[in-house]
Amino acid sequence: MTQDGAGGAPSTPSGTLARAVLGGAHARGWTLAAAESLTGGLVVATLVDVPGASAVLRGGVVAYATDLKASVLGVDPDLLARRGPVDPGVAGQMASGVRRVLSADVGLATTGVAGPDPQDGHPPGEAYVAVSTPEGDRVLRLDLVGTRAEVRAGAVRAVLALAVDAWGDAARHDGPVKGA
Repeated sequence: MTQDGAGGAPSTPSGTLARAVLGGAHARGWTLAAAESLTGGLVVATLVDVPGASAVLRGGVVAYATDLKASVLGVDPDLLARRGPVDPGVAGQMASGVRRVLSADVGLATTGVAGPDPQDGHPPGEAYVAVSTPEGDRVLRLDLVGTRAEVRAGAVRAVLALAVDAWGDAARHDGPVKGA
């Protein structure tokens, strides 16, 4: 992978979005954390690829097992029992839970089915991403097509894009993180 001209993350759609997320958070004085299931740490890895990410990134929790979503992130166990982990409410609670657990201003979350097989009646590619900020929460359903790796990469791009969208055009930032 090539590096972009600004010395930031590799020049990929996810790298550009990662710079925008980190720059937008930095401009607001916000910190970030991620709760990942479907993506297994790829959101945090994508953010860490940007030099200076440590100025805003607090960390991440990979809660791949369903019970960890409840015990670590505080997702309602009754919701998990009723709906399972592939659910918009679960994604939203993961995002707000990681904010609380890691003392961050913004929480990002991913949950879903990467495939190749369905899970609990959900087809491969069905995923939910969520962003929890001081200004409110957003959850988005995804119906991704592709290999397991493509589904996971699509979820990374989607949660980063949702974060940028959540705080509006004024926070869009394509350069490296300033002050880091």
